[in-house]
Amino acid sequence: MKVVIGNDHAAVELKNEIMAYLQEKGHEVTNFGTDSNDSVNYPEYGEKVGRAVAAGEFDCGVLICGTGVGISIAANKVKGVRAAVCSEPTTARLVKEHNNANIIAFGARIVGVETAKSIIDAYFDAEFLGGRHQTRVDLISDIENR
Repeated sequence: MKVVIGNDHAAVELKNEIMAYLQEKGHEVTNFGTDSNDSVNYPEYGEKVGRAVAAGEFDCGVLICGTGVGISIAANKVKGVRAAVCSEPTTARLVKEHNNANIIAFGARIVGVETAKSIIDAYFDAEFLGGRHQTRVDLISDIENR
């Protein structure tokens, strides 16, 4: 799977761990995030990943900032993005199964490396269920288009 990852200064170390983990699992990972601990603006990284995923350049995205919230809000401003913040694996599985989230986000100040890996596994192992969930995803797209 082609994966794009983005992060701010709060998440450099966790991003590196997650990139290596995804690569070990056979995914092609592109880094759009910062590699510096110097302060940066997370919305820029959220937008960049969001635009690349929405354009179909990547199968999905992973975003990491201090909490996962700010960077995911920025990504969600891009039409076609469904970014979801997850702090544990059950939510990560359900955002894929029910919402067909195309970007997953979490916080480097919220989850540790092992929890982040569990979140990644749950999300990547899940499949969108369609059916009544597709109806709801379509309704979200309708809101976006109005």
